[in-house]
Amino acid sequence: MKRDMDLARSILLAIEASDQEPGYEIDLSIGDHTDVEVSYHVMLLHEAGLIEALDLGMVGFAWRPKRLTWQGHEFLEAARSDSLWERAKRRALDETGGLSLELLQTVLISLGKQAVGL
Repeated sequence: MKRDMDLARSILLAIEASDQEPGYEIDLSIGDHTDVEVSYHVMLLHEAGLIEALDLGMVGFAWRPKRLTWQGHEFLEAARSDSLWERAKRRALDETGGLSLELLQTVLISLGKQAVGL
C-alpha cells in the first residue's frame, strides 16, 4: 500500500478534533478511505512518532490512534493551512519528486517563515 500524505494529515486533524479523552482509542472514519487504509496510515504515523496508537489486530489488521504526540502537534501546526499544505506538497514534488515527512515539514516551516516575513 502506498503512503498517502493527504490521508496522514487528515488523520492528524481528526485526532486533534476528537473529543475522546486522551489515552483511549479513537475510532476514525476518513472520507472515501477504507478502514484498512486508515489503519495502515495510523500505524505509519505511530512509527513516525507523530501519534500514539494501539495495534488491535489480534486476528487481522487494526490500528487505532490514542493521541497526538508533541511532534504530531508540531507537524500539524505547520501543516494546518490548506493553501500552505498544497504549496509545500507542490514544491517538494517539483524539486525532489517525492513527499517525505521530514521534507514536507521543512518546506512547511520555510513557507510559514516566509509568510510572516522571517
